[in-house]
Formats: sequence, structure tokens, C-alpha cells
Amino acid sequence: MDIFKPIEIFSDAVVYNWLNITHEYWGQAINFFIYDIIKIGLLLIVINYAMAITRYYFPVEKVRDILSSRKWYGFDYFLAALLGVITPFCSCSSIPLFIGFVSAGIPLGVTMAFLIASPLVNEASLFIFPTIFGFKLTLTYNALGIAIAMLAGMIIGRLKMDKHVNQEFLKFKTRAEVIKENKGEKVSLQKRLSIWWKDGLAISKSIFPYVILGVGLGALIHGFVPRDFVETYLGVQHWWTIPLAVIMGAPFYANSVSVIPVIEAMTMKGIPLGTSLAFMTATVTLSVPSILILKKAMNWKLLSAFIIVTAVGIMIIGYFFNFIIF
Repeated sequence: MDIFKPIEIFSDAVVYNWLNITHEYWGQAINFFIYDIIKIGLLLIVINYAMAITRYYFPVEKVRDILSSRKWYGFDYFLAALLGVITPFCSCSSIPLFIGFVSAGIPLGVTMAFLIASPLVNEASLFIFPTIFGFKLTLTYNALGIAIAMLAGMIIGRLKMDKHVNQEFLKFKTRAEVIKENKGEKVSLQKRLSIWWKDGLAISKSIFPYVILGVGLGALIHGFVPRDFVETYLGVQHWWTIPLAVIMGAPFYANSVSVIPVIEAMTMKGIPLGTSLAFMTATVTLSVPSILILKKAMNWKLLSAFIIVTAVGIMIIGYFFNFIIF
């Protein structure tokens, strides 16, 4: 069941029935904008409110002790990547969860593993890939995707870049602080609800202008850039087509399900599989709209590190499929 189907029906009604837009490109662009603004806006409110409650009760010190014990090195990154796999969000939609995890005290590198895995290994790669590309490719791609997310998270974690996260997302009251302010007395449910609502709304209001900017750019690209534009330049199998696919994929913005038919068409027209996958993963992981939104949560130094390690990981996937096994 598609939980966002009512939003899709509503955006279709607005564009094609109420506004009666018949121009193909403008219709697609405006439809995309309305759909994603509503979807991401609702996700921002719901997720940030849920994360405000989580922050309030979250045993930060205990979790940090568990994650820093390293009895099974890398297991925390694996769990974060696995959470990204089962979370059906695109790159823009997973950013509120990223902010919530960081503000709750989860190590930055572990959180980055989730942020990369969430759009990279998703419901499309799990359930649609097998019917189009077969089980072998699906298994290989998902294993590589999880490994790339874990490795990228580990690298960013090693760089010790926690200070480059926007500090306004880390200044929220914990349960202990609220009880202390209340002079040790029990905090009423009404007061807790008010605290959680204010915390969640503060983050949502802070991010939403960037959502509008990012989705607006994505809508224009989605509506006006023809699909055969990509196919024209990626139809040869040379080493430089993989980086080119990443560069060309980044300006686009689409969720993993909607980009699958494009990838199928590209491979059917002779574009190498690794090149097609590099384009797809750049589209769902490094889209310019999601980068614009993510910029609100971190400074350019951390954002650049995220872009570089993720782009390198995507290129590894592309080279692997083009030159090693397929």
C-alpha cells in the first residue's frame, strides 16, 4: 500500500482538474512540486515531533557507551545502513531523520551510514530490481550499497566532523534538564506535549524554506529536462562515463521507484548497466535538491565530505558492474 497515494491523487486533481494545465512539461513540473512539498512537509512535522519525543527520553550516555564499546566493529554502521534499507524515504525525506538521530546523540558517522543507505538501497532495489534485472544483480547491488553506506559512514566518522553539524539542531532539552527546571517535580503530560511540539516545529520551520527551494529546482528539472538527453551522452562504455553519469544524475531529482523505468530504458538502448546504475544512484542519493536541504543541517566542510565519499562509492558500484562481473 502506497501511503502517499492520497497526496498523488490530490496533486493530480489540482494540476489537471482545478488548474486545467495541459502543457506537458509545466504539468509535470507543477504536479511534482505540489506532491513533494506536501509529502516532505508532512514527513517533517511527523518525524520531527517523533524525534522530539525520542530526544526527551533518549538515554544518550548509555547508547554512546554501547556504540563506543566496539565489541563487534562496524555492527553499529551495519544496523544504521539496515535501518536505511527498510525506511521507504527518498534522500530529501530521510534528512529529518538524520537531524533527529544527530540531535539524539547518535554518532555522526553512524547517522551518515543511514542517510546514504536510505535512498541508495530501498524498496525499489529490493522488490522491483529482481523482476527487471534478475536476482543475481539485485543481491549484488544491495550488498554493495550497504557496504558503501557503511564504509562512507566509517570514513566520515574517522574524520571527527561532529562540530560541523548545525548546532541549533543539538540544543534541545532532555528529560533530566526539564525535570531540573521543574525543581524535581513531575512534569505534566501537557507540558511535555508542548515541549515536544515546540522542538519539532522549530526544526520543521527552519528546514522548510530549503525544502521549497530544493523541490522547486527538482520540479523544473523533472518537468523540462528530456530523458533522451541523458541517453545521448552515456551510451559508450569508457572509464569516464561513470563519473559523467554521477555528474549528470546529481541535478535530477526522483525517488527510486520513478527512476527505475528510466534505467530499464537506458539499458535496453545499450547503455552499460554500471553506467545506468551510477546515474540512478546519483539521482536518488546526491540530487541537488536534497543537497540544498542538507546544507541547512551542516556546513560546507561536512557536506563536501558527504558528497565526495558518496560519489566515490557510487562510482565504485558503476565500475564494478561495468568492468568486473557484467
